[in-house]
Amino acid sequence: MSREHSSVVKAWEATVRKTQAAAKRRAHSIFGTISVAHADDEEEEESQESGRGTGEMYHAERVLCNGDYYTGHWADNFPHGHGKYLWTDGCMYVGEWFRGKTMGKGKFSWPSGATYEGEFKSGYMDGKGTYTGNNGDTYRGQWVMNLRHGRGIKSYVNGDLYDGEWRRGLQEGHGKYQWKNGNQYIGEWKNGVICGKGTMIWTSGNRYDGYWEDGLPKGNGTFRWADGSFYMGNWSKDPDEQNGTYYPSGVSPEATLEWDPQQVFNVDLSDCKICPGEKVSIMPSQKKLAVWRSSKAVDSSVRPRRMSVDGRVSPGAMNMWDDGDCSFDSTDGDSIMGNFDEMASLDLKASAFDPKEKVWTRFPPEGSKYTPPHQSSEFKWKDYCPLVFRTLRKLFKVDPADYMISICGNDALRELSSPGKSGSFFYLTNDDRYMIKTMKKSEVKVLLRMLSAYYNHVRAFENTLVTKFYGLHCVKLTGPTQKKVRFIIMGNLFCSEYTIHRRFDLKGSSLGRTTDKAEAEIDETTILKDLDLNFIFRLQKSWFQEFRRQIDRDCEFLEQERIMDYSLLVGLHFLEKSMAGDLIPSGARTPIGDSEPEGAPQLSRVDMDQLLVDPSWWASVKLGQNMPARVEKTVRRNDWEFQQTGEPTGEFFGVVMFFGVIDILQDYDISKKLEHAYKSIQYDPTSISAVDPKQYSKRFRDFIFKIFAEDP
Repeated sequence: MSREHSSVVKAWEATVRKTQAAAKRRAHSIFGTISVAHADDEEEEESQESGRGTGEMYHAERVLCNGDYYTGHWADNFPHGHGKYLWTDGCMYVGEWFRGKTMGKGKFSWPSGATYEGEFKSGYMDGKGTYTGNNGDTYRGQWVMNLRHGRGIKSYVNGDLYDGEWRRGLQEGHGKYQWKNGNQYIGEWKNGVICGKGTMIWTSGNRYDGYWEDGLPKGNGTFRWADGSFYMGNWSKDPDEQNGTYYPSGVSPEATLEWDPQQVFNVDLSDCKICPGEKVSIMPSQKKLAVWRSSKAVDSSVRPRRMSVDGRVSPGAMNMWDDGDCSFDSTDGDSIMGNFDEMASLDLKASAFDPKEKVWTRFPPEGSKYTPPHQSSEFKWKDYCPLVFRTLRKLFKVDPADYMISICGNDALRELSSPGKSGSFFYLTNDDRYMIKTMKKSEVKVLLRMLSAYYNHVRAFENTLVTKFYGLHCVKLTGPTQKKVRFIIMGNLFCSEYTIHRRFDLKGSSLGRTTDKAEAEIDETTILKDLDLNFIFRLQKSWFQEFRRQIDRDCEFLEQERIMDYSLLVGLHFLEKSMAGDLIPSGARTPIGDSEPEGAPQLSRVDMDQLLVDPSWWASVKLGQNMPARVEKTVRRNDWEFQQTGEPTGEFFGVVMFFGVIDILQDYDISKKLEHAYKSIQYDPTSISAVDPKQYSKRFRDFIFKIFAEDP
């Protein structure tokens, strides 16, 4: 038995070398094919399997045709029962299987030395388990689909310890963090940082009880010394916002009268840093599983494909033919016309974001195996990073069937009235859910460059306001013209049952930031700009706080990616508006005979009050979508032409708001730098749009936080 085992291992090592060499050759052509046969192995396997029926479980020890090695229980050409699977890259799983999926208890190890031991479900780390990173960090607790989710304890290699609740891989909820030096925090967390109500206790005996935001005291709180004296007030990193009162103890009434509250930020909290989490290179659910094709065991008309351990068919899959050979089958499964029933994991390999990761599909007029017939000339369709965008659609909860019907259905696309300033053309799907924009090659390059960071950002922050991208494609006409049209599919921010009465495109700059139309020509489709704005937007307290946090996160992301010239697109549906176009302030009565255009939903103040207590309506409300709010009218002084924000009038209007950050594909390239240099000679440099991303982000946020306010 040991001699047989040794021969199997040697065969496996030889196959690994062959597979790696073949992979290099195959990399030069996605449509290339290879064939690797192992006659001796096939004869041995067939002699063992002869007479076995479908569904029977037996023990097997095999070197699979792609170089992977498996030993354990086997049934219907899949690992089933208990077994050990070793991939050619060094990853290994030992544990329970169910029809080719890791299911039950098992242990997965990475080549780096990291390990996970615990429960698996459909290929995912799911249930109770322990993960030990290659740096020595250890997490013991609950998992859901590869993410720490639920109760768990994480021990850091530097001696720190977190014991508490997790959500989507980050500390969230109630938890306790203890530093190596003995300091500890007990309280609320959000998105991996201290946020909410909590208590910090220092080994010196001092403690802070109160509210936190982004890891720092923010809001009402009390700092107590070991001698019993305390300071109570409003806390902020900004000294101008800090205020409070010191109460001395009877023991030492004047001991800390000269104490500066900023010392807590600069000294006491300087060593209280939260250890970052380890990034896992590849998740167990992403590992591909090669399956063996036996000519004796199953129907020869069925071609099993290379599977991942969570049961997904891999595009460009290893197919196992009746004779035991392996060939590389290049399919169009990742194309927009491909199979959207495949459930992609949210954890993607770095290779998925490679700009060279694209799939061409030919559309002949007569149709093909994968494409329908059509009446136009032959063209080619290219999908950029198909797996990434397919996963983004899943992340954004886009139904694959509805998406296909919207984009590729019989209903024609509607072209918007005029192309954008950049020369791009815009189209809307018939159901108004998606917008299609033609793109320059430079914009495509920017998106592909920042795609990995964009994916991580929208995955981390479900309330992000940046544009939702669903697909990046190119159509190339065959023939003498060889013309290419690149385009992006995005979510339509104003897809709503409510009429959008006012639209604003806001950047925070002033040069040229006004509409060219006369006031009489402005209608519901007119895009107004910064100097046309005559409202202050007032949000409810909780929404306003979340809005500020999300704008900061989105702007920091865009700044890091060197993006500028973006804007906040705002749409307003006024709850009460006359047919003549006059706005009716809150509490005013609608004039008799005035009404909304026929077919458009109309909300009176009473209707709005009813909606506010309707749980089903609140389910559709999220940051930037269907948000109930109030706007206060403003007026500008006539003696100041470029006054960005007007003076409040005290006149309020009830609205439903829609807003989001758009045009996020302009980087600060040489053309924008030249534009900045040229216009700075003629105009105030702070008034022009083309400025450095850091300066742009600051100016944008300053302006947005002036025109948005908390509704008292």
